[in-house]
Amino acid sequence: MRMIIMGPPGVGKGTAAALLCNHYGIPHISTGNIFRELYKDQTEVGKKAKSYVDRGELVPDEITNLIVYNRLLQDDAKNGFLLDGFPRNTDQAKALDGYLAESHIKIDAVVNLKAPDELIIERIGGRRVCETCGAVYHVTNLKPKVEGICDKDGGKLIQRVDDMEATIKRRLGVYYSQTEPVIGYYEKKGAVIHIDGTGTIEAVNALIMKALGE
Repeated sequence: MRMIIMGPPGVGKGTAAALLCNHYGIPHISTGNIFRELYKDQTEVGKKAKSYVDRGELVPDEITNLIVYNRLLQDDAKNGFLLDGFPRNTDQAKALDGYLAESHIKIDAVVNLKAPDELIIERIGGRRVCETCGAVYHVTNLKPKVEGICDKDGGKLIQRVDDMEATIKRRLGVYYSQTEPVIGYYEKKGAVIHIDGTGTIEAVNALIMKALGE
């Protein structure tokens, strides 16, 4: 199974993707996770990518495309994959189509999760992340045992710059202007499955499984 999961930031793509990858036994290729690893390593490409993310902007296509293509070449992606956070604009989508065509690979489904902006802002704005191990919490939905302290390693919980409300609103603006048109691009190919992402994790997963014929 080769899939793309789409939707605005904070709609629950990462959670849905993890369940799908477990079900199909395929790697979850998240550009967000890849970039965060690059930030930790302090690579030049990581520093460049982070400067854009911190401003709530998209990382330039030439950087993102190269990173994704290199990831798709790894052995665990040979029999399937799930792309999360890519493609983010129609130029990336067209470039991906070209790359996949050369490799004789076809995308089986594009899952589009939907939710209102108000819910998204609440979800993202409440996130807190352990600065040492990266564990994720939420101020209302997933509180740590001790406020501000990670349950796993006692690390300090912080709010990432890209999770702050001002940045979230910029990210949503970028999504609607640049990324949402990608859904229309794939709709013309008849590959898009629209899913209501406002329900529980279990409810959303059930909707996706049903739409995929599972």
